Amino acid sequence: MKPEHLQLLLTREMPYGKYKGRVIADLPGHYLGWFAREGFPRGEIGELLALMYELDHNDLRSLLAPLRARR
Repeated sequence: MKPEHLQLLLTREMPYGKYKGRVIADLPGHYLGWFAREGFPRGEIGELLALMYELDHNDLRSLLAPLRARR
């Protein structure tokens, strides 16, 4: 994981699918779980989805709170 990826979770929007336009940090856990089962896409978006899945799965979404407050 790159440190700047945490900030990108709060700014990068989902480019396609049911949650197109929603910030990755705000994607629901069941959607992230679906990607974990079916496979994450390649590239940066896949890395961000995988990171957000790990945060969600391990109940660590609160780690993003200080970054949200700075925005």
